[in-house]
Amino acid sequence: QVQLVESGGGLVQAGDSLRLSCVASGRTFSRSAMGWFRQAPGKEREFVAAISWSIGLTYYADSVKGRFTISREFAVNTVYLQMNSLKPEDTAVYYCAATNGLLALTTTSVYNYWGQGTQVTVSS
Repeated sequence: QVQLVESGGGLVQAGDSLRLSCVASGRTFSRSAMGWFRQAPGKEREFVAAISWSIGLTYYADSVKGRFTISREFAVNTVYLQMNSLKPEDTAVYYCAATNGLLALTTTSVYNYWGQGTQVTVSS
């Protein structure tokens, strides 16, 4: 089992920045990649960004490319999502996820473990 705990969400204004953190614990050796997804009210959960744990290859949704940066820190088993130039449409619950695979990282179904989510609200 892998446990994931997100933090860093909050209420900000358009144009502001936030950094989300996700700490992994448990059987973390079985994790090959981690991702961030988000879900707005009434919408399906959507891919935001992903990173391969060992090599650090990154993937982004077109909607956040150039504004968001995913990174990981080995020493503390943490993945980050730096979010800059936030927009009201970025408002959602953000979820951290982990998978023991390296394919189809933009797809929710490949992820084995999920955090509880952290709310990000961007006001205009």
